[in-house]
Amino acid sequence: MSNAAVIPLVSATSSVDVPHVTVRTTCPYCGVGCGVEAVCVTALGDARRGAPEHAPENKQQNAQAAMPEIRGDALHPANAGRLCVKGAALGETLGLEERLLAPAMRTRNDVMETPRTVSWDTALDAVADGFRAVIAEHGPDAVAFYVSGQLLTEDYYVANKLMKGFIGSANIDTNSRLCMSSAVAGHKRAFGEDVVPVCYDDLEAADLIVLVGSNAAWCHPVLFQRIARLKEQRPAVRVVVVDPRHTATCELADLHVALKPGSDVWLFNGLLSYLADRGLTDRAFVGAHTHGVAEALVAAAADGGDIESVARTCKLAVQTVRRFYEMFAATGRVVTVFSQGVNQSSSGTDKVNSIINCHLLTGRIGKPGAGPFSITGQPNAMGGREVGGLANMLAAHLELDNAAHRALVQDFWGAPCMAVQPGLKAVPLFEAIEAGRVKAIWIMGTNPVVSMPEADRVRAALARCELVVVSDVMARTDTADLAHVLLPALAWGEKDGTVTNSERRISRQRPFLPPPGAARADWDLLCDVARRMGYRGFDYPGPHAIFDEHARLSTVGNGTGGVAPRQFNLAGLTGLSRAAYDALASIQWPVPCPATGTGPTGTARLYADGRFSHADGRARFVPVRGCWPAHGIDNDYPLVLNTGRVRDHWHTMTRTGKVPRLAGHTSEAAVDMHPHDALLCGVREGELARVRSRWGAMVARVRHGGGMPRGSVFVPIHWNAQFASDARVGAVVNAAVDAVSGEPEFKHTPVQVEPFPVSWHAFVLTRTQELATPATYWTRIQGRQFVRYELAGREAIADAGAWARALLDVKAAGAEWLEYEDATAGVYRAACVVAGRLEACVFLSPRPDLPARTWLSVLMENDALATPERASLLAGEPLEAGTDTGQIVCACFGVGRETICRAIRQHGLSTAAEVTACIKAGGNCGSCVPEIGALLLACHAVQAA
Repeated sequence: MSNAAVIPLVSATSSVDVPHVTVRTTCPYCGVGCGVEAVCVTALGDARRGAPEHAPENKQQNAQAAMPEIRGDALHPANAGRLCVKGAALGETLGLEERLLAPAMRTRNDVMETPRTVSWDTALDAVADGFRAVIAEHGPDAVAFYVSGQLLTEDYYVANKLMKGFIGSANIDTNSRLCMSSAVAGHKRAFGEDVVPVCYDDLEAADLIVLVGSNAAWCHPVLFQRIARLKEQRPAVRVVVVDPRHTATCELADLHVALKPGSDVWLFNGLLSYLADRGLTDRAFVGAHTHGVAEALVAAAADGGDIESVARTCKLAVQTVRRFYEMFAATGRVVTVFSQGVNQSSSGTDKVNSIINCHLLTGRIGKPGAGPFSITGQPNAMGGREVGGLANMLAAHLELDNAAHRALVQDFWGAPCMAVQPGLKAVPLFEAIEAGRVKAIWIMGTNPVVSMPEADRVRAALARCELVVVSDVMARTDTADLAHVLLPALAWGEKDGTVTNSERRISRQRPFLPPPGAARADWDLLCDVARRMGYRGFDYPGPHAIFDEHARLSTVGNGTGGVAPRQFNLAGLTGLSRAAYDALASIQWPVPCPATGTGPTGTARLYADGRFSHADGRARFVPVRGCWPAHGIDNDYPLVLNTGRVRDHWHTMTRTGKVPRLAGHTSEAAVDMHPHDALLCGVREGELARVRSRWGAMVARVRHGGGMPRGSVFVPIHWNAQFASDARVGAVVNAAVDAVSGEPEFKHTPVQVEPFPVSWHAFVLTRTQELATPATYWTRIQGRQFVRYELAGREAIADAGAWARALLDVKAAGAEWLEYEDATAGVYRAACVVAGRLEACVFLSPRPDLPARTWLSVLMENDALATPERASLLAGEPLEAGTDTGQIVCACFGVGRETICRAIRQHGLSTAAEVTACIKAGGNCGSCVPEIGALLLACHAVQAA
């Protein structure tokens, strides 16, 4: 096979002065896998190429000025040109500030020691020699890789091949273990293979969409907007949201099933019993294509034999449960979309199978508009699954614990030392490092000191590890600060390879920027280390050759030699030339060999023929029983902590934290809780609080978002030591895991919330990146031409003026200092003006309700400070009404809360569409539309009163 389906890869336009090229690539954020067009100024390469370790200011400024325009790819099936605000802001993440641009080493893993720049030979010899020495003394299971869904499939493939086939250990796991491994395990139990049977088009074909544990409006916004448009076009379509929280996604729902945290299995076992009791079993399908229905129904009846008992267990109204069951029963075309709220649980795999059981019983699978749908969190979580990137898997959907499968892969790779048993999954892996059993680890493209549960324990484990290697794009992360060897990797825009999204769609990530400094591809680093360790089979001329090997392995033993056929099959993509690989259009696997003279064709929907991937071709009902989370609440820890994403940030913020417009919506870590719980805990909205569990603690600001039920709190996952003093929620989360999948229980940790008393609160806007004087509490927020710090301290400030001068450490010649102080009230305001421009300002008060920040941000962006603006600084408020736009609601267009409310009042707006028509807000990705709706209700309620 030498040809592949192609799309226009690069188009070029030219002007008299600056030529441009357009490159089609794929977004690096969530599992929706949106197509992206990068329109680049060709001169950008000169600004970035050969950047030194710390790029000179003028070169960085040139690169920033030439940053590409990012827009949605109208030809990509996943998004048809639409992007969420994170995707639209990708061009603003591409600067070289804070990038790791050269290999570096330190003698001990200590954040206080500055790593020294070294050559590639020195760094890679240290990695190869270090791993080889540990293996020689302690065996292959004393080393490990911890990789990431941010890697491309080609990177993942080489890492898995090196560890499992040549080092001879299966100690390679991935941060995808933390988000989708329960779905993997559920799929394998039910279908015989890790397969998502549906596609995005099934959402448009459905008559009922059930979203379980998924805040899609914020976490998969482009996909959510497809559902929203479907509701507009076909009002009869129903949406049910199953989630303890009232999230933005619930604003679209016809029914919100706000069940008790952890009670999902009871709910879906009750549904299974309800369907069976009412004769809604598809007997022909069940009889011909499944096994185990009787056992599953017995288990379900024990948990949910009647609606009343289900309602009591799930803490729901009986009518809510009945309505959900009736809607599901009455609708033939049902897609059940599930995500982290299902997976991240000590019983996550059972929750997945309880959902799948309901679809198998009714034959609602393999048909348009019907099926269970796991939507992944990362851009290449599925690509990692394809190549066996989890510790208990082999490449190409082959089984590590199957001797025949191991032999197939070993022969194909020419591997000298094949792993024979599953390796350590993420949580046990870091426990093994702590215990000294794993003595060397290579961490690639992820930040486990922030993202893992019991994160303080992970940090301590890495601090004691003999050899920690980190390959990343950033010079400073919580994890990189503990590395002995730092390897600069390529970032998005520089990478060259493939990713696979939630609907099994393989897409190209194409480079449109040259590698900065000494940065190299992850697969290239792995191959270089493999060769230095004496291994053969790692001389790839480029990523196309790795992809070809990956595709060819998918055909080995696929339905031949006594091996059951696998759905994962890339036979139609084998033998691609470099040119064909470069031009590869997105395509959904399986991709069988095409007929002679035709190009490869993907497969949108699986199991239409009723033949599943178990050896006998039948799906399995899996009997499951409800099981409460591993750790229950008690008098000491009476609240349930739930964690997850906020709308505009991603993972540990190494990318989104650089973008000012993404910081405007949620600028610091917060603990969202019900007002009644806050009263009982003695904390108030806007004040700081400590969230404490048996495993650790963090500090966040209290907020009442309106969506929390009593007894639960929510804290976002993103903040780390580069952006906050003490906001890593991973330190609080317990490390209980699902016994089957190994996925941690991020959605249920018993906690207490207590006051975090401070003597003063302050914020600072400054053009200097770091403050001279630390504070008890701080959060760092990136502005357009400045940095904002939110501060609080416990030590009383005796001399506010001296404190402010020391804090800002302004040394510019001719600096002008403006200040105001009310010593009785403890209020102090100061500004530093240099050459007529506002250089920095500080606002101090004993209360947390400091002046609004948005109007001050505008002053920092201006070239000169007018006389009235000087007065407003000291007054602590804008002198003209309407100047303050308020907290950002629509990040796509930079529209704030106050701007929206003024437009509603002045123009009598009554719908979100009218707000969009008036001031643009909500007119792009749509993720702010639920908030606009809430503002409409609030404004109309005030007017009515």
